[in-house]
Amino acid sequence: MADTAAVASEVTPAEHKRLRMALVLISLAQLMVVLDSTIANIALPFIGADLDIEQANLSWIVTGYALTFGGFLLLGGRLADLFGRRRIFITGVLVFAVASLIGGFAQNEVMLLGARGFQGLGAAMASPAALALITTTFPAGKERNRAFAVYAAMAGVGAAVGLILGGWLTGLDPMLGLEGWRYTFLIVVPIGITAALMAPRYFEESERHSGELDIPGAITGTGGLLAIVYGLSRAGDSRYGFDDGTTILSLVVGLLLLGIFLLIESRVQHPLMPFRIFLSKNRAAAFAVMMIVPAAMFAMFFFLSLFIQLVVGYSPLHTGVAFLPFSVAMIFSAITASKLIGHVDPRYLSGIGTLLSATALYGFSRITVPEDPGSILAALPTAMGGQGISLGGDVNYWTQILPFIVLMAFGMGLNFVPLTLVAVHHLRVQDTGIGSGVLNTMQQVGGALGLATLSTVSLHFAGDRAAELTPSIAAAAPDLPPEALGFLANIGSFTEGATMAFFVGSIMMIAASAIVWLFLDVKHEELATEAAPEGVVVH
Repeated sequence: MADTAAVASEVTPAEHKRLRMALVLISLAQLMVVLDSTIANIALPFIGADLDIEQANLSWIVTGYALTFGGFLLLGGRLADLFGRRRIFITGVLVFAVASLIGGFAQNEVMLLGARGFQGLGAAMASPAALALITTTFPAGKERNRAFAVYAAMAGVGAAVGLILGGWLTGLDPMLGLEGWRYTFLIVVPIGITAALMAPRYFEESERHSGELDIPGAITGTGGLLAIVYGLSRAGDSRYGFDDGTTILSLVVGLLLLGIFLLIESRVQHPLMPFRIFLSKNRAAAFAVMMIVPAAMFAMFFFLSLFIQLVVGYSPLHTGVAFLPFSVAMIFSAITASKLIGHVDPRYLSGIGTLLSATALYGFSRITVPEDPGSILAALPTAMGGQGISLGGDVNYWTQILPFIVLMAFGMGLNFVPLTLVAVHHLRVQDTGIGSGVLNTMQQVGGALGLATLSTVSLHFAGDRAAELTPSIAAAAPDLPPEALGFLANIGSFTEGATMAFFVGSIMMIAASAIVWLFLDVKHEELATEAAPEGVVVH
């Protein structure tokens, strides 16, 4: 291991002010990117109704964004290294803002999903550039640890703020002829424009490095991920399943494309994902865990926000506010982790964090609601001639939901801060952009693949439960119209699917914890040192 113990000197007051404003801009960009991962979650039922999107396709509003985000992150990181991090950061936030504007005025499913794809492209350019700007703008030690803590906190805070804003905006009456859910897209437009306009003042342009863009790698890598997630999503649909020809073809094509991607990366002179960044055991372990951890957070926000609205009966705004404690706990957890990382090895922080997240998901999996035909029939909305009594009305937020939301927030904070530091620790200067891109790729792709997998689990168990409930509901109310019968079967079975997804998610987090305890052994003293010299590999 290289002896690189030099630590940056104290910054001047003027420089401290510049660093503070730079951190504000990076935080705005990260907030914008992460916020858009969840802001539409609460609006999903309303978007589906207005644009006539089937229930099975609603998850694509979330996974489509995450997938294009993750799929193009490696290209975004490479662009930042080749053409300048500030330039790519500005371009990314502007692309994101324009795509958000288009999404806000979408008239159909294709237009909306296309806008979500371009949002992902903009995020893929802005996010790795922002993370690389931290490593090149902030000196190692206290300043950089604080910057990473804020950056990591934005990952959780942005997600929760997105739910709160999404709930509030979705519940608004139409303004200027636009439904409330459309403002969940339009609200990020001024954020992107502000960040783009202020960036030249507070960021210096990084040195441009020679090299070429790996376009074949970008196409095969992104295409493979899209194909796999499409296959998993289709497999979870009761109309198709895993034995469907298109499902099998999609999964096979996805795996082949990813195999070709790895072959390309091993042979091209300037790969999108240089294998040398995986030579560090600790960095490889951090990347692996960062693929699993976001899946837990994606699952919590997606399934829990739907459960609270559809089954418990909360309004959109009430649902958003229910997640507010996550933001508070995430900020506290990230700040605590940033202080502890100077005294405690990452293994212990992340190891405990993954176990806390596993416990939270297991707690969600224990939630139950009545399953007798009488209770389910009472849940029929008044608009359909029913009583409109929430099936999950007896679920206690304070004892069955809130404790595990807070536990999840603490787990995420203890994971994101140390793992982010380890993932970019001792990268060569010219690799900081691509290293940041790989880290973000693991988060987004892991979240998308994890949510697709857990959605498949959810749809499978919910479908089986719906098939069991339908005859008993029909027997209890023989004159019930088919539309109402289908609605009640879906409401009655949703909890079964969601809780099974939470349970499988908890097992995934235990696997992540095992990786941490077995392979992550970097010492906290090493994280306060600068990048390794050229040609030195840090294990």
